[in-house]
Amino acid sequence: MIRRREFITLLGGAAAWPLAARAQEAGRVRRIGVLLNLRSDDPDAINRITAFVQALQPLGWIVGRNLRIEYRWSAGDAAAVRKHAEELAALAPDVILTSGAPSLTPMLQATRSVPIVFVLVADPVGAGLVESLAHPGGNATGFLALEYAIGGKWLELLKDIAPSLRRTAVIRDSATSVGIGLFGAIQSAAPSLGVEISPVNTRDEGEIERAIATFARTANDGLIVTPSGFGNVHVDLITALATRHKLPAVYPGREWVAAGGLATYAPDILGQFRRAAGYVDRILKGEKPADLPVQAPTKYETVINLKTARAIGLTVPPSLLARADEVIE
Repeated sequence: MIRRREFITLLGGAAAWPLAARAQEAGRVRRIGVLLNLRSDDPDAINRITAFVQALQPLGWIVGRNLRIEYRWSAGDAAAVRKHAEELAALAPDVILTSGAPSLTPMLQATRSVPIVFVLVADPVGAGLVESLAHPGGNATGFLALEYAIGGKWLELLKDIAPSLRRTAVIRDSATSVGIGLFGAIQSAAPSLGVEISPVNTRDEGEIERAIATFARTANDGLIVTPSGFGNVHVDLITALATRHKLPAVYPGREWVAAGGLATYAPDILGQFRRAAGYVDRILKGEKPADLPVQAPTKYETVINLKTARAIGLTVPPSLLARADEVIE
């Protein structure tokens, strides 16, 4: 994990940079806008931006030489997202990078002319953000966070971790197509696994705390957390609640497990930011978002936190540990 001082140095430009960048140095400085629904000091945010900026360098784009990046951080605040989207649109950069539907939607509302590259958006077609995956149309393209079928995989993983599982609460944002679609996929997989599913909607911290406390009063319960803007900024709260109530839980990304969550099966997030750099490069060199297909994840990872398993009194089956991509001790 990169330290903040190293991150700031990286964004200011590198001492050694490729020949492609030298060839572009004499040209005008290009501008990229970045809108993330995280805090600027969030370690995950720093790592994601670092991966993006580092991936731009071999393509010839060096911050402080021929590239300038305007950052906006919204920390899960919907009003801040809208405000920052309007600010970036007014700056009219050459291209804008966004992450997640909660950032992409207001960005598209703010501009239909500035090219946008997005990552970690689950259902851009269903949400009306692009026309199709093969032909996005409009001014936005990028990379899918996941496909809804992964919801069934999450329930299977939870059942593998806790074979006696009988009930599972699903934390979701019922106002988004992602929350609805993933919940439907989990529900569809539930009968064959002998699991009863209960929704928990994300509105505020108090509601989440009360809902989980009420749900966890019986044995053989579990938890699945689906992606949401609320969840992104309440990782510590939700993982702590699951541990406190001894609920085996599956989360939508590695950062949740690193923060104390039990397990995840999810796309390689840093890989998406690296791939986004390739699309940004192509747009800066003249290609249009409408002509660049939305791409699905190419790599998924299973990560398990054994420390958390011990804390909730759970023994993870050796067969599951053997197939995990990463085990956090």
